[in-house]
Amino acid sequence: MPTDARRTTLATIARAAGVSVATVSKVVNDRSDVAPQTRARVLELLHRHDYFAPVFRHTEGPQSPTIEVQFAGGLRPYVAEAVEGIVDAAAELGAAVVIGTSSPAPHWARDLVTAGRRALIGVTSVYTEAHLKALARAGLPAVVLDPLHLPHNRVNSVGATNFAGGLAATQHLLSLGHRRVAHLGGPAAAACNQARAHGYRAAMEAAGAPVPSAYVRSGEFTYGTGLAGAAELLGLEERPTAIFAGNDEIALGVIEAARTRGLRVPEDLSVVGFDDTLLARTASPPLTTVRQPLREMGGVALRTALRLANGEKVESHHIELATELVARASTAPPGPRSGGGGRG
Repeated sequence: MPTDARRTTLATIARAAGVSVATVSKVVNDRSDVAPQTRARVLELLHRHDYFAPVFRHTEGPQSPTIEVQFAGGLRPYVAEAVEGIVDAAAELGAAVVIGTSSPAPHWARDLVTAGRRALIGVTSVYTEAHLKALARAGLPAVVLDPLHLPHNRVNSVGATNFAGGLAATQHLLSLGHRRVAHLGGPAAAACNQARAHGYRAAMEAAGAPVPSAYVRSGEFTYGTGLAGAAELLGLEERPTAIFAGNDEIALGVIEAARTRGLRVPEDLSVVGFDDTLLARTASPPLTTVRQPLREMGGVALRTALRLANGEKVESHHIELATELVARASTAPPGPRSGGGGRG
């Protein structure tokens, strides 16, 4: 078994390799005056023992730490706005940001440390227990921004009040007079999706509005989910008069699905999204949505990562920022054509 990285020293590696501590130090500092076979043997032992040299952690100096930002699934509007918040905060605080994607390589966490990263920010990324253990072994602090799944162990994360957002979105539709309100969300197992769905159900139950099982559907946080899911919802004999979508991309798919069926938004169908990305502000009609403070969340994630990199303790492992309903032109009271069944 590898020696715990926190107990491994240059002397440990030197004894195992049968060389002097000075020779190991030269390899660690990438000096050229070491025989190739000796260098290969020492490097193999350094990897096996998960050894991380302090020089790799602090070559930049305390005023210019480098933070790795990783995301998966493409640079969608949601991710882009969160990353903008991270970059803006880094510029303000004198930190550097490197954008990357998560890697399945066995030594990915160690490689980040070797490359000089002081902390990691994952944007909606799904990190497994194995990922988190690798980060802990490497001594690399991590912050997950709006995690799809909250890990069992105590990982630092930044999110938004998803339950309150789902509640507000549904209450807005109910206040306009809608009773047949459907929810078309993202991945069923995602923590943020579950919280938004719980908010939707809480509002519907409080208003005494029925929630048929066919009115609650899940998919991915994509335009395609909006297209396919809305086509099914709008094909029901008693179709919904309003749809609360899990994010802005889904909402735009819903609007297009309505258009292809000859339905107008909001006259025949009201639509609410979630996030308030550029998509919501430029949609036709402009989209009523729940604003998630993405740039602010990115800034909080960056500041938290820097504190952890400096060895400071944070007050809470999970920080939530407030959501806010932004009413625009995609919602209105139910119209005369919204009450029919079938194709309406």
